[in-house]
Amino acid sequence: MQYLFSAAALLSLASGAYAQCGGQTFTGSTTCVAGYTCTYSNAYYSQCLPSSAASGTTTAHPSSSATHSTTSTKGTATSTASGYVSTTTPAAGSGKVKYGGINIAGFDFGCDTSGDCTAANAYPPLTQYYGPDGYGQITHFVKDDNFNMFRLPVGWQFLTNNVLTGTLNSTNFAEYDTLVQDCLGLGAHCIIDIHNYARWNGEIIGEGGPANSIFASLWSSLATYYKSQPNVIFGVMNEPHDLTSVTTWAGTVQAAVTAIRNAGATSQYILLPGNDWTSAATIWSDGSGAALLNVTNPDGTKTNLIFDVHKYSDSDNSGTSATCVTDNISTAFAPLADWLRSNGRQAINSEFGGGNNAGCVSYMQSQLAYLNTNSDVYLGWTGWAAGSFAGQNYVLSMVPTNTSGVWTDTMLVAQALVPAFNA
Repeated sequence: MQYLFSAAALLSLASGAYAQCGGQTFTGSTTCVAGYTCTYSNAYYSQCLPSSAASGTTTAHPSSSATHSTTSTKGTATSTASGYVSTTTPAAGSGKVKYGGINIAGFDFGCDTSGDCTAANAYPPLTQYYGPDGYGQITHFVKDDNFNMFRLPVGWQFLTNNVLTGTLNSTNFAEYDTLVQDCLGLGAHCIIDIHNYARWNGEIIGEGGPANSIFASLWSSLATYYKSQPNVIFGVMNEPHDLTSVTTWAGTVQAAVTAIRNAGATSQYILLPGNDWTSAATIWSDGSGAALLNVTNPDGTKTNLIFDVHKYSDSDNSGTSATCVTDNISTAFAPLADWLRSNGRQAINSEFGGGNNAGCVSYMQSQLAYLNTNSDVYLGWTGWAAGSFAGQNYVLSMVPTNTSGVWTDTMLVAQALVPAFNA
């Protein structure tokens, strides 16, 4: 995922509205622009909030200071040539997101970004299928870390055994369902994620590739099976990109939503993915978010239709480097929060991550603290990734190690994710 921002825009955002202004390890400006006050959130994060929201005062904390006290004006987020300008006063959040957890990867192995997946290359994260102990990992995350949501990626081709259809292959689906039931059995929310990048073997769904009806049939099959499971979350599609038309894509998403609801899964969350790798930095500005606002349940409501976003912290936003350079607040999560509020909607950050090093820990602490502060619009998050990355020396590994029955988290999980969710 590669997105470029001008140096002028980044500089204007660095000390602007909703920017970080303090916290342990923070080295940037502690001065806010006119109308904003540096407001303490936790030991790792203080943020420039409108002076009215901060009641015109700032509690003294290390690495946090405040200037200016004029009031701000409520309104709608806007984008200018010089960068993002926020004019929306945040609503009061609960101080903690509702859901937190990890991606348990493996059933998506063998898929590339063209949606070319080979069922035989999947690597189930289950010991009974000769993979890593995904159930043990989830059990640890639930019981030791208090996480309560897990994303379970799977390739469309695996579910249908390489046949372009919406009919589930009974053998392959039984393997995937074992992981889903393991997750549900621990009381967690479990995201069924079709990890195909809006494609089947290089061809875009609804744009010359598989017809919307075939994709809808797949979701009808899955929803029929899980309709009585309130903790199942339906993740329509992982990271659509380079779509010809966001309006056409919204029609594809609508077909999936309608199929899920008509199959009897009437109350569960459904995650709506936008174009541009479903990036939190662009969904509010690239037109796909606007198009997805028109997606509805069959009864015309938009209840439990949640925006799905991703955001990595490396230099090109691709999630391929262990070096983090940003907390993504000013360029992604702050403007997205304003956009969500102005439209009365919510989002889940279902993919993010970084290396197991001090720099990534610091950036991730800030990012997750921001999501907690804005928990009125951010329901939760799942980090990338554990599961079958065990033993693979993966650059963004969140796989805990098991030593004689004692599980130990990676540095990033232990120092950023666990403290944020147990704040």
